[in-house]
Amino acid sequence: MLAALLVLGALAGAAGSLVQALWFPGGLLLALAGTGAVFYGGLRAYGAQAGVLAPGASWLVAVILLSLGRPEGDGVFFGSLSELLYVIGGLVAVVICATLARVPPAERRGGPLGG
Repeated sequence: MLAALLVLGALAGAAGSLVQALWFPGGLLLALAGTGAVFYGGLRAYGAQAGVLAPGASWLVAVILLSLGRPEGDGVFFGSLSELLYVIGGLVAVVICATLARVPPAERRGGPLGG
């Protein structure tokens, strides 16, 4: 499960890096919504903070690798406001999802009367 979340986080980081610059601010909002959904989905699917930290770490690695560029000068990030907001917003999404309270499985199944 964690391996799948690692891959999903890296894919979200790469896709978000490409989308965030398209239709400002729509592309940025779409990229942040996608990364937030991956982090929150990882928390709910795994049931612990490791479900957020695994895709969060691989998301950060993918974004850093794409921001480094190549010796020829090719790169995804060029230092615009949209790119900075994407990185900061993604990190904030990781922290928010990692600090959310988890509902124990027994309480999730019970209705208002506990049955």
